Amino acid sequence: MQNLSSKNLIMPYFVIEGRNKKEPVANMPGISRLTVDNLLKEVSESKQLGVSKALLFGVCPRHYKNELANYAYAKNNIVSRAVAELKRKIKGLSVITDVCLCAYTSHGHCAILDKKNKIDGKKTLEALSKIALSHAASGADWVAPSAMAKKQVLAIREALDKNGFSNVKIMGYSAKFASNFYGPFRDAADSAPKFGDRKAYQLDYSDAKKALKEIGDDIREGADMVMVKPALSYLDIVKEAKQKFNYPLAAYNVSGEYVLVKMGAGIGLWQEKKIVFEITASIKRAGADYIITYHAKDIARWIKQKNYLT
Repeated sequence: MQNLSSKNLIMPYFVIEGRNKKEPVANMPGISRLTVDNLLKEVSESKQLGVSKALLFGVCPRHYKNELANYAYAKNNIVSRAVAELKRKIKGLSVITDVCLCAYTSHGHCAILDKKNKIDGKKTLEALSKIALSHAASGADWVAPSAMAKKQVLAIREALDKNGFSNVKIMGYSAKFASNFYGPFRDAADSAPKFGDRKAYQLDYSDAKKALKEIGDDIREGADMVMVKPALSYLDIVKEAKQKFNYPLAAYNVSGEYVLVKMGAGIGLWQEKKIVFEITASIKRAGADYIITYHAKDIARWIKQKNYLT
């Protein structure tokens, strides 16, 4: 495991309103929704172990959800408050924020819809740009648009530059597939669509050519890093993307992949530590520079203890 370092890891967190709350996610053992005060504790512990990058997802109270998703960029929204506190209190931390609409819309889709439930591209890009600007103003180092909206990276890059945030980088969810592995995440973020599915804007899992095109488009639009999501079923895409573009690349080891490991370990099929290192080794070997994974804190602890081979 000499090639895997805690510096390669990004830990995702779910942030909720309130104080002193730690709500376990029923379908994701070991993962909780956290209020900002408890988020600070968790991120600080991860940072001490060497995980210096945190990816934040806001969980919107249901009474704030609406068709315009305006809680996502409202003044003092939960993600912006979390960013400001993390940057103020934890030195050397790189904060990445998810920029999407599904957790904030009443219908659960990653876009603003018109009266016929069709995507309104202009309004969607305007909303995504407002979210990115609110996070940037609070101190986010990276914004990560995940809506798979056409031209989202370009729109956000232009908005950031125009408003004095040219230093804020963009991690594009460039090859985000319409995957069955997202179920536990949607429970955690309360972001499942209320009707239909997301196949109209997320990628067909059989279409490698389209995935590489989307990655190239994001690079041309100004992304500083691109992503393949999920990781394990798409290692061929990770490898092809690295070989074709040789660009900073992240792979997201998503919630369903995480839960499968936990379930297998729970019934004695395998030792969690060993299989986690095998998985992360395969993702890095395929070409990922960074691995977004809910195992990040545990991996960092095992690396620090130097007991990952036992």
